[in-house]
Amino acid sequence: MARASNCSLVSHIDCPGGGQVWVEGTTLFVGHMRQPSGTSIYDVEDPRRPRLLAQIELPRGWHSHKVRVANDVMIVNHERLGPDETPDFGGGLGIYDVSNPARPREIAKWRTAGKGVHRYDFDGRYAYISPTAEGFVGNIMMILDLQDPARPEEVGRWWIPGQWKAGGEPYPWDDWTPPRCHHPLRQGDRLYVSYWHHGFFILDIRDMSKPKPISAVNTSPVYPHPTHTCLVVPTPLKGRKIMVVADEDVAKLWPAAPAFTWIYDITDERYPVSVATWQVEGLDLDGAPQPPMMGCHQPSERFNGTIIPFAWFAKGLRILDVKDPYAPREVGFFEPDAPEGFQLASSNDVTIDRRGLIYLIDRQRGVDILETSVW
Repeated sequence: MARASNCSLVSHIDCPGGGQVWVEGTTLFVGHMRQPSGTSIYDVEDPRRPRLLAQIELPRGWHSHKVRVANDVMIVNHERLGPDETPDFGGGLGIYDVSNPARPREIAKWRTAGKGVHRYDFDGRYAYISPTAEGFVGNIMMILDLQDPARPEEVGRWWIPGQWKAGGEPYPWDDWTPPRCHHPLRQGDRLYVSYWHHGFFILDIRDMSKPKPISAVNTSPVYPHPTHTCLVVPTPLKGRKIMVVADEDVAKLWPAAPAFTWIYDITDERYPVSVATWQVEGLDLDGAPQPPMMGCHQPSERFNGTIIPFAWFAKGLRILDVKDPYAPREVGFFEPDAPEGFQLASSNDVTIDRRGLIYLIDRQRGVDILETSVW
């Protein structure tokens, strides 16, 4: 039976599992994990009776498990998934007009070399993406201008020195995992970029054509989980600038206890300092290794004040209050039942809408719509 505190289930959508959920107004956009299910669009004006409006399918060998929408423009990633069975499709971004969400219309496809695009941020004008690119090892950070969505233009890129193989840069990671930009997030004139087992970077993008690194931290040599998301709290907490950093409980460099989330003080952004961590109570009792996908995955990019929902893989939705950044505390949770045919839940992403409803997707199957009393 599902367990909950300060949360209750409004409705459940039985759909293929996914990587991301996003809500604009009363429209829910779902990026699915496995082809042929690419993107599904639901009307959630009545959240107790979600209604499927449209579906976009992908060819075999590709997925579009991420989705973002702004100004009636939807962008989805195209990323190779396993053997490339349809090489003509190619990696990149699908760009759609969703002014009528029941009839999404493809505007353009932006193409990139290699595996494609993984995760990204989108503010309605610029997309901050993590593509593979010709001549580079792994994913890099790139900024696209979508002022004209039919003609995306690259305005800037950044990578860790050593990734540009075609440029002759010395490669310094023969004894480490290859670099991989995972998830850039913008706030103001800064990009907060997670770089998987290479940690995170804070970039100055006042000149988008020339992003400049300010600082970097990598915990993977000591804690073997990859850095997934760097989420900055927009208002000071106790007079300090705070960033929440989620490690993802996958791709462990060696057997380890479940991943958790870090709280960093970035008041002096040249010197990020970890001031706290948080883990679901009872999940890690003694530091012994556990299977992957038991612990932390990622926070919601949308949150209210200091209260941040998290997708915590096998432990479902966790809602943290970081008002005191030195002592984050849980104020609510929802642990869903495992989907039929699976042993554990695998909560992969979470977001909220303007009504305060929470949308939690399982990477295996299903979306739960929840309400909470913590706001």
